[in-house]
Amino acid sequence: MKVIVVGAGVVGTMHAWQAVERGHEVVHIEREAEARGASLRNFGQIWVSGRAGGEELDTALRARELWESVGARVPGLGFRAIGSLTPVRGELELAVAEAAVAREDAPARGYKLLTPEEARAVNPALRGAFDAALWCERDAAVEPRTAQLALREALLSTGRYTFLPNREVREVVGEHAVRDDHGDLHSGDAVVLCTGAWLSGLVREVAGPVPVRRVRLQMMQTAPLGEPLTTSVADADSFRYYPAYASGALDALAAGQAQDPTAAAHRMQLLMVQRLDGGLTIGDTHEYEHPFAFDTVEDPYDHLVRVVESLLGRPLPAIRRRWAGVYAQCVDTTRVVHRQRVRDGVWLVTGPGGRGMTCSPAIAETTANELGW
Repeated sequence: MKVIVVGAGVVGTMHAWQAVERGHEVVHIEREAEARGASLRNFGQIWVSGRAGGEELDTALRARELWESVGARVPGLGFRAIGSLTPVRGELELAVAEAAVAREDAPARGYKLLTPEEARAVNPALRGAFDAALWCERDAAVEPRTAQLALREALLSTGRYTFLPNREVREVVGEHAVRDDHGDLHSGDAVVLCTGAWLSGLVREVAGPVPVRRVRLQMMQTAPLGEPLTTSVADADSFRYYPAYASGALDALAAGQAQDPTAAAHRMQLLMVQRLDGGLTIGDTHEYEHPFAFDTVEDPYDHLVRVVESLLGRPLPAIRRRWAGVYAQCVDTTRVVHRQRVRDGVWLVTGPGGRGMTCSPAIAETTANELGW
């Protein structure tokens, strides 16, 4: 079988990986020299902790297994089974963490409520004041800026994978074929369009309006911290954002503890991961209304610096990079991904939202199973 994959972000790359793993030939087409979208502009978190129970959690847990398996074969992914800590302050935040630990699926996530001393034994860099911390053992991390490159190198070594950069697919031709802006026709037994937040042009032509929206975010990265940050770190604003924490305790938190005005205005949470070079990737904001701004604003960055410094109990290293990104999210946020047959033999797979880095291996596996690869 020959599979044509369009889009070299993490979702497209994982579809290529699944096809090659199953013995098939892959032609992988990317409109830029390298993927430059949300697959690079994220935390690199394999984030199990906040996922909704049921299909979303099952997908994240399966993806976590696949990431670890692939990471063992492709060291360049930088896979680390580091877990995460969410420090909490005050009775209302603590009650949300306690409700999370009481979930039936808490053991599958590796939830445990830690005292400050226990949390610092896991992550000594957290020297700030807090009352407890929610530990999620199943969370992990990879390096988002290099993961696709490492996967591609491994794919190329099989001899069954061809990467074609700087080619924008302009047309779906009949069944199982696409034509690029060089005029070249690429035909196979299946075509998978993994176009991320690119929902216009070809996608609109072949799929029509899709129930997917675009979401903009702002993030930043620091100079090396100078010490290990041994886990991912979130703040209690993540309770307001992730469905796993929905409970009466969360309702009480929302009613009784106002979110910081800057965080509320920009729909913010703190997520933080240390990169292999020692720097910290920190974010993020969420913007849903179009048209998106073309610039970044400083208030969210100032807020994140204050929150991080309060948890670390020390000044943050200098900010070296700031960026904005856009990802595609299903309008019905309970859906893990939008998977649509747009022609016989041609599928569109998009809209995982902030789950893309976490869930892409399992999303691709499901596609491969459904298409009978």
